[in-house]
Order: sequence, then C-alpha cells, then structure tokens
Amino acid sequence: MSAIVVGLLLLWLGKGDGVYFLFIMIMFLVLSAFVTAIGTRRKKAIGVYEKSRSWKNVVANGFIPVVVVLLYYLGLLHGTLTIVIYTASIASITADKFSSELGVLDGKPRMLLTMKEVKRGTSGGITAFGLVMGIVGAMIIGIIVYPLYSSGFAFYFVVIVVAAIIGDLVDTIFGYFEDKGYGNKYTTNMLCALFGVLSCMAML
Repeated sequence: MSAIVVGLLLLWLGKGDGVYFLFIMIMFLVLSAFVTAIGTRRKKAIGVYEKSRSWKNVVANGFIPVVVVLLYYLGLLHGTLTIVIYTASIASITADKFSSELGVLDGKPRMLLTMKEVKRGTSGGITAFGLVMGIVGAMIIGIIVYPLYSSGFAFYFVVIVVAAIIGDLVDTIFGYFEDKGYGNKYTTNMLCALFGVLSCMAML
C-alpha cells in the first residue's frame, strides 16, 4: 500500500511528466527484484538474502525522489533540471541495490573507510565487483533519458551516472557508521538518494 501511495504521488505531483517519473521508479523495482533473485542460495548461506520488503524500504528509497517531484510541482524545479535530477536519484538507489546484491557474490569485501577486510554482507564493505555492478545499474537507469534528450544525452548521461556513483559511495561510507550502531540501512539508503541528487545539482 505504501508503494501505491508513492506511485500515486509521483503521478499527481509530476503533472505532465508523472508517467515518466512513475516509469523509472517501476524500472528500479523490476531491476531490484531481478538482482535480488540472483545468487539466492549463496546469499542465504551467508545470511544476506532479503526477499520481503516493508514500508520502511519504500520510504527509504522513495522519499527523496518524491521530494524532487514535489519541488517540481511547487515550481521550484523546472523542465530538464527536474528530469535529470530525479533520474539521478533513482540511478543512485539502483546503483546501491546492484552493488549490495551482487557485490556479495564475488571478491573480498573491505571497509571503504579503513580498507580492512570484512566478512560478506557487512555494512560499509565494498568489492571491486560490487562497484562495477553499481556503475552498470546506474548506466541502465541513465540510458532511459535518451528518448527525451537525445541531443544532449551524453552530458546528462555522464552527470546521472557520476551522481549515482557518488550516492552509492556515500551509502557505503555511512554503512560504516551503521555497522557501529549509528543509523540503519533505511537512513543510509535515503542518504544515498540525497547525495545523488545533490551531486547532480552541483554538476548541472
């Protein structure tokens, strides 16, 4: 029900672009389900498999994108700027999902802030494979803007992907503090989207 609320908000607040906003969010959900299903047996063995999602997951991933669309509705963001910033927010949480779900399947994770080796599934841990998969996830979402802005696509695509990588890395950094008892996976997910948005706005 919370996912339906988020979808309706995107449609309503997005005005003429509401369908686009909803479409990209659905793309995130589909891709998330896909990468979650990869390596299920191995994820269960190391205790990091999470099939079910709660309203907290919806809020953590959907809050910042909805805020971006709200700013658009209020006239504080306009046209192309809104589309690119919103896409960057979704690309960020997609990159994080790809990194976390696929990164545990290969490589030896290290804590990003200390570079000490940690066990798979540890918050704040990162692998080269996970980072690459995060970039792939960001690129998949970034490609979606091509039909809208084919003339300036290369620039917007790079901005979206770079912003998403920054958001993904910020998520990993805050994951270190999460592992220390400060915050949780929901707050880090929200910060991932937030920093993706802020990075995108700064570059634009």
